[in-house]
Amino acid sequence: MNGITGRMGYRQHLLRSILPIRDQGGITLADGTKLTVEPILVGRNEDKLRELAQKHQVEHYSTDLDSLIEDPSIDIIFDASMTSLRYDTLSKAIAAGKHVFTEKPTAENLDDAVDLARQAKAQGITAGVVHDKLYLPGLVKLRRLVDEGFFGRILSLRGEFGYWVFEGDIQEAQRPSWNYRLADGGSMTTDMYCHWNYVLEGIIGQVKTVTSTTATHIPTRWDEQGEPYEATADDAAYGIFELETPEGDPVIAQINSSWAVRVYRDELVEFQIDGTHGSAVAGLNKCVAQQRAHTPKPVWNPDLPVTESFRDQWLEVPANADLDNGFKLQWEDFLADVAAGREHKYGLLSAARGVQLAALGLQSASERRTLDIPEITL
Repeated sequence: MNGITGRMGYRQHLLRSILPIRDQGGITLADGTKLTVEPILVGRNEDKLRELAQKHQVEHYSTDLDSLIEDPSIDIIFDASMTSLRYDTLSKAIAAGKHVFTEKPTAENLDDAVDLARQAKAQGITAGVVHDKLYLPGLVKLRRLVDEGFFGRILSLRGEFGYWVFEGDIQEAQRPSWNYRLADGGSMTTDMYCHWNYVLEGIIGQVKTVTSTTATHIPTRWDEQGEPYEATADDAAYGIFELETPEGDPVIAQINSSWAVRVYRDELVEFQIDGTHGSAVAGLNKCVAQQRAHTPKPVWNPDLPVTESFRDQWLEVPANADLDNGFKLQWEDFLADVAAGREHKYGLLSAARGVQLAALGLQSASERRTLDIPEITL
């Protein structure tokens, strides 16, 4: 597990996924057998690795990733390190015949992202890319409504994501400073459009065009040492996407992403789908819906105060299942695919389309125009 001392690698993948899978005795495969896991912690700081290993009763840790990639006893290489290092790490792992599971983006540019997908296909390994949001309870419910035909013909999707990230001068920033330096791989567009691509694909359909505007709302921030620095990367991205459903219907999606917004929502990310027969709003956990037959008929009158509570007119969508942590659920799916020797449904080609959307989003913002999204083939 490379990059395990980072926030995502530690909290979501080790603490909330692999350790619970280990401690529950592994996963039960389709034939009834058990598959167990034993993590090896990898990073650059040996002291931090030792501390984590002792804290969580993990036997093995190392700062030598290359030797682990060549170790025949290791089946899977997971990567949550910096994006700038990911292509080389995954290429080495794939060449060594390892199965790979990785965070996003999978590469700094589209050519490398597509090349990784080609490498994995040629080697016949199982490759998975974290698509955690599709496993979140709110979006699981939203996708179920789509599958059940609840919306009728889907018309549009609107998304709001983000929160206020402190500048770091008085209150410590909640995100690392490299996120705001373009040369280090920072960028709201690069970070989040790869997520929005798989969310849009996984819930509605193929993304056909992108129109994007970016901004660096906070031009000066303070780093981990308390020193000011110039924020060269965009900290907000405002995107419009034209989609096409499997049935061929056009859908317009709008998603605002910002590290410079204060939250007046129930959750840090929310998506609203509107259709001819109903609408729904989903966050990370909760999903509420309103059927056509129960849709009220508001009348615009700016001279009178609103007397109805619009939020009370929606009904909560039940889970009707035990929905575990999204990262852990995808890990379990991926491990089962590795054991079965089959392709994981969210692989490196899907990730390449995310890298493509981010690159075209930045190009759209730079050129101030709508761009078509070419289909990627291997």
